[in-house]
Amino acid sequence: MERHPEEVALRVVGAEGRRPSRAGRHGVLRLRGQLHLLMALPAFLLFAVFFLYPLVRSVGLSLTDWSGLGRARFVGLANFGAFFTDARALGDVKTTVLFALGSAPLLNLFGLLYALLLNDGFRGRGVARAAVYLPAVISPLIMGYLWYYLLQPYRGLLAQALAGAGVHATVNWLAHPGSALAALVLVNVWQYVGMTMIVYLAGLKSIPPEMYEASRIEGAGRWDTLRFVTLPLLAPALRVNIVTNIIGSLSVFDVIVSLTDGGPGYATESLSIYILRMVYGSQTGYSTAVALILFAIILVPVVISLRLMRRAQYDI
Repeated sequence: MERHPEEVALRVVGAEGRRPSRAGRHGVLRLRGQLHLLMALPAFLLFAVFFLYPLVRSVGLSLTDWSGLGRARFVGLANFGAFFTDARALGDVKTTVLFALGSAPLLNLFGLLYALLLNDGFRGRGVARAAVYLPAVISPLIMGYLWYYLLQPYRGLLAQALAGAGVHATVNWLAHPGSALAALVLVNVWQYVGMTMIVYLAGLKSIPPEMYEASRIEGAGRWDTLRFVTLPLLAPALRVNIVTNIIGSLSVFDVIVSLTDGGPGYATESLSIYILRMVYGSQTGYSTAVALILFAIILVPVVISLRLMRRAQYDI
């Protein structure tokens, strides 16, 4: 006969058939109530070792002029002041923000459209999903190098395709700041839209079919069903995609290194690349301060978007 865990625990406390005292029973119950804290301890230790300690250490390094070697000298907030007077760094902030403003909305828009189109059953649906998702499994460095050769002005595939169509365009897309940044945004969206689509597909599959049946009974059209049924119930997937796309777009690194390397000049250099180059330039303390500023730049829109989505969900 199976016994309840509390009964077994109480019998252990009251050994040899003796009835356990009230204090002993309360002690066992208190221990059971604290088991969830013990189970969360390994995760908290990992979080402390790989996030809290590096964060505290970074704050300390940002207040020094450490070059990566030798002894660090305390300089207070001088590194942060130097950042706001560095024209190159401020230009990189602008580039990073523009890239995120172009990339994150397009990822969510096309990811949602792909999910809605590929959620319905039709022949070849699996192949279409795989084709959309396939670029996401390729390394961003490799993807950037592939697009680098595709966008070459004379021998690139795009230039040859235009020449075959009678359009002899010799524009070097990566040599102009505006077109280079636009190319980076499009390549990033093309590569990662599949990951956004998968999250939205999972959200669509979690919506009960009864909700759509009820909307059809009420006489709602496709647009009304999308607006009042699908989108509100996709709020968790929308929240995940918005946060991950904001973080990924503001911390962009790989695709810029492989496609433009921050050029022409520093026109497409992101703040992540700037941090790495400052480290290589023996300015570890300054680069750590810039990394903390980038952390704040990422944190602010994430918190704002989460609060706005929570408020919109309550309004619905």
